[in-house]
Amino acid sequence: MAILITGGAGYIGSHTMVELLEAGRELVVVDNFVNSKAESLKRVKQITGKDFKFYEVDLLDYDALNKVFEENDIDSCIHFAGLKAVGESCSKPLLYYHNNITGTLNLCDIMQKHGAKRIVFSSSATVYGNPASVPITEDFPLSTTNPYGETKLTIERILKDLHAADNEWSVSILRYFNPIGAHKSGLIGEDPQGIPNNLLPYITQVASGRRECLSVFGNDYKTHDGTGVRDYIHVVDLAKAHLKAIERAETVTGVEHFNIGTGVGYSVLDIVKAYEKATGITINYKITARRPGDIDECYANPTKALNVLSWKAENNIEDMCRDSYNWQIKNPNGYEA
Repeated sequence: MAILITGGAGYIGSHTMVELLEAGRELVVVDNFVNSKAESLKRVKQITGKDFKFYEVDLLDYDALNKVFEENDIDSCIHFAGLKAVGESCSKPLLYYHNNITGTLNLCDIMQKHGAKRIVFSSSATVYGNPASVPITEDFPLSTTNPYGETKLTIERILKDLHAADNEWSVSILRYFNPIGAHKSGLIGEDPQGIPNNLLPYITQVASGRRECLSVFGNDYKTHDGTGVRDYIHVVDLAKAHLKAIERAETVTGVEHFNIGTGVGYSVLDIVKAYEKATGITINYKITARRPGDIDECYANPTKALNVLSWKAENNIEDMCRDSYNWQIKNPNGYEA
């Protein structure tokens, strides 16, 4: 029996594929390469020495996705596929709602038709909106501040309703905090298109000379140094959480939610200092205006993942920075030659 990986060529998807393949799992992978590169799949094979079936399929193409299920014995799915830029979601909300939600509806309908009723969903800490306190536990009130976050929360509700209507479903919802880092081989990592939206890819591009200066958005937050505090987690630790989640999904039914973070908050300047310490490179930065919607601090209480999934983050912030730099130095233009 195979696990379907949607969005497998992406940053988190490719790292999760490595962990699953090294654990001996059979994979079928779909991706449309809208925000990923085919080269990452070649690198996954290089790291693991193992093969998998791949289809270039968009989840909005119902017939093409259904054919994937007809041609393979799939019993579960890890669902990464989706558009993910917060800023773009604000300027193109209809695109995000249609792509992320309709694609998931197609996926779930086809899974149900083929009797594949186990899914691990790639959600986000954005579903907690602006939390009243930290650390955040899974029972905090849910709200969102942008269309991207709203698609994640809507899909969570769809999956909950799906199980309520058919209790054979096993649904594991992983709420990520801030994934950074790269595989220690330096063969796969985060390769954003255009100007990076996230902190670490921007820092690594400044360190490698691709960009002149890091813009730090605001230094008047209610934090220890005035810059925003977030929970950063190594992408390999995050990938390992998916292996734990799919193993549990194979033994239980129901809907479960898990925070996937370290439980430690680091400010923007903490990350800059850790990166400088890990690499010996000075990062040029400047303080600029706050971005609308940014909050003071956000970090997880990951105790439930430890107690239920026996999962815990193992890499520290220096590991994350060092592996990010290793990826950037070995791939100065990302996956492009």
